[in-house]
Amino acid sequence: MSEEHMKIRRSSRLVDMTYYFLERPYQLTPLTYFAKRYSSAKSSISEDLAIIKKTFAERGIGVLETLPGAAGGVRYIPKMTDAEARAFLQSLCDRLSEKDRLLPGGYVFLSDLLGDPKILREIGRLIASKYGEQKVDAVMTVATKGIPIAQAVASYLNVPFVIVRRDSKITEGSTVSVNYVSGSSARVEKMELSKRSLKEGSRVLVVDDFMKGGGTVNGMKSMIEEFNATLVGIVVFAASSFKGNRLVDDYTSLLSVEKVDVPTKTITVVPGNYMELL
Repeated sequence: MSEEHMKIRRSSRLVDMTYYFLERPYQLTPLTYFAKRYSSAKSSISEDLAIIKKTFAERGIGVLETLPGAAGGVRYIPKMTDAEARAFLQSLCDRLSEKDRLLPGGYVFLSDLLGDPKILREIGRLIASKYGEQKVDAVMTVATKGIPIAQAVASYLNVPFVIVRRDSKITEGSTVSVNYVSGSSARVEKMELSKRSLKEGSRVLVVDDFMKGGGTVNGMKSMIEEFNATLVGIVVFAASSFKGNRLVDDYTSLLSVEKVDVPTKTITVVPGNYMELL
């Protein structure tokens, strides 16, 4: 076999393997799988993996981890560098500080950001960088604004996401419901989750788009308890300042809405506590 043909084969393997890892984060794959896939010796596969591992590290894409032993293999762990995270969070602050984002009730218009696939992918990678090593079994959110965030995070963690609803759907089958107190209005409300959505004993990461008093997030904590599951962490895209006692104090925020000026419709947004908790 000519040297030129060998180079073509290696370049093809590198492209295919890179795509394979990026599409399957946290999935452990034995080296024998790649050896059979490309009809190549394990030594050649090991050399390919070393190249990909180095490139991933240099580009801040993530970690390619090799686990030894008969039950071992290789897996891709998505990561975002601190510098990249800070730059991304600052760009979000700039976008959220734009004029005319203020909505009645002190809420902030987020739909354009949370409807942007590129931004969602980066949010997913950012959150997965923090919680990926904590053995998350499922990502939980409440309908509807939190759904795209949950999907993005679940994609990078390679786990299912479950959607808590405020009203039951016939397609959900039997549900578990909990009552919770809205942190901002102090009203008692209800949320429900299909009994088939979450397995008992699951380790759950809660994500949401916006938090004021923390009532909705606190309701999801109660829901997790009803399923005899474990709360791994809470992440909100943005948290606003809140007068009074917030019902949740142990959470990670990507952004913090510090000041709202209603007459001028201006908002002051700074990075949340994400970087502080790394």
